[in-house]
Amino acid sequence: MTIRTPLLGTALLLAACVPAAPVADPQPATAPAPVAAQAQDSMAPRVAAYKPVRLTADLSALTPAERRMIPLLIQAAREMDDIFWMQAYGSRDSLLASLHDPSTRRFAEINYGPWDRLQGNAPFVPGVGAKPLGARFYPADMTKEEFERAVAGGGARADSLRSLYTLVRRERGRLTAVPFHVAYAPQMRRASALLRQAAALAPQASLRRYLEVRADALLNDQYQPSDLAWLDMKDNTLDVVIGPIETYEDALFGYKAAAEAYVLVKDLEWSRRLARYAAFLPELQRALPVPTEYKRETPGTDSDLNAYDAVYYAGRSNSGAKTIAINLPNDEEVQLRKGTRRLQLKNAMRAKFDAIMAPIARLLIAPDQVANVTFEAFFENTMFHEVAHGLGIKNTINGRGTVREALREQAGGLEEQKADVLGLYMVTQLSRRGEMSGADIKNNYVTFLAGIFRSVRFGATSAHGRANMASFRFLQERGAFTRDASGSYRVDLPKMQAAMDALVAEILRMQGNGDHAAVRAFMQRYGVVDPQLRADLDRVSRAGIPVDVVFEQGTDVLGL
Repeated sequence: MTIRTPLLGTALLLAACVPAAPVADPQPATAPAPVAAQAQDSMAPRVAAYKPVRLTADLSALTPAERRMIPLLIQAAREMDDIFWMQAYGSRDSLLASLHDPSTRRFAEINYGPWDRLQGNAPFVPGVGAKPLGARFYPADMTKEEFERAVAGGGARADSLRSLYTLVRRERGRLTAVPFHVAYAPQMRRASALLRQAAALAPQASLRRYLEVRADALLNDQYQPSDLAWLDMKDNTLDVVIGPIETYEDALFGYKAAAEAYVLVKDLEWSRRLARYAAFLPELQRALPVPTEYKRETPGTDSDLNAYDAVYYAGRSNSGAKTIAINLPNDEEVQLRKGTRRLQLKNAMRAKFDAIMAPIARLLIAPDQVANVTFEAFFENTMFHEVAHGLGIKNTINGRGTVREALREQAGGLEEQKADVLGLYMVTQLSRRGEMSGADIKNNYVTFLAGIFRSVRFGATSAHGRANMASFRFLQERGAFTRDASGSYRVDLPKMQAAMDALVAEILRMQGNGDHAAVRAFMQRYGVVDPQLRADLDRVSRAGIPVDVVFEQGTDVLGL
């Protein structure tokens, strides 16, 4: 949803990027002492856990003007890379210069800092310490209680401190908010100018307007108009998702949106195949297995589904595990008014299926069910994961505000789990109505289980990894699958369907109630890897199956 997934924050080294009136960063990130190469021999296997993939697409259908747009959009995306480094760590150049071992340096590039994102953010560079929960969005010495006292009185100051698009800093002992467009002014100005250059070349009026309005947003932090303009695009071949979007990097409160970007080329044939599913959203909302008050909202009917090939990732979306689908915008008002767009990143999805999912299935899924793990089912599950972000409830039923506000740092993981299981529920409902491809629904369930083994390797600090851990334990507890003495897992289809319905209902109730304590207790109970699962994941690692992919990307790869 990433762009909540995938598919849609911020801190900085303010001294490096504030324009006219610098705001002092109370604790600027400093690089560790130089690390000798011989001390880092263990890093090469960790780099090798990411399979290199050339991020290419068929550009033959693009007009000459569209081909000239792509380098401009990629340059704009690179500005988000610079911002996200400052948000996640601080000075990229200082850190990389301190790492003499090439493998360690490369691993830091993959992780956008010295913490392993797929291993609970464990530091892999001596002396850096633990990754701050609030990344660099907040003062390093700020406590949660201090922040909560500062916003307790409400009003404009509280709104600005909680805003998605501000940094929290301390001036003369008082917490203050620094807007992103001020904190990152040089990067935002450059990205904005590049979007305007691309807009001048855009052949579709809707794409041109979106790029112009998004360029404005980078300079004033008013993103809702550009979100609406983005949803109005229907005939575009190129797309760019850019700016501060997802809040996963803020593990302290889940308030702050991190910088990221995707540059995309639409697959027109696949998009036509997907377009008709958006019409089913109101019907699917009404059929959710929860009481009426938990499904009283009506999803926007202007939602659409499209397939794209990604040609560039930047910032948060390029750190650690890579997003394969996007559901945006995250703005609840926009979602209820116009819906969302779901973008399936087909080339990235295929790369992960071939390199990771299929080998995991051959190792861990029962031999008689391996054939049920298919790319088509993986694509459908991923697609309806993104559709499911638009269903359920966005505002609590008891006056606690939006679900995101009420659940704070727990919101991201639970929302991703909801999308996983509700997506499979939706596939099942549409299959029963004869609206799917006609393939065996068992394919979707067995592929879902194989997908848990893939995603749970992302670790507990990833919203997707935590979500899959919790789903695995919940389904296991209800007999949805079994594990035999050889270590092979087999889906029990009737029990898995019943367990899935129960999990959907549990999650939607916790979201509708805005019950932070209940969600935390749920994740503490289910969101852990037990010794048996850990042993099976170790088997996957010993087999040399990659954890994720890393992209070789840019204009050179595209031949532009």
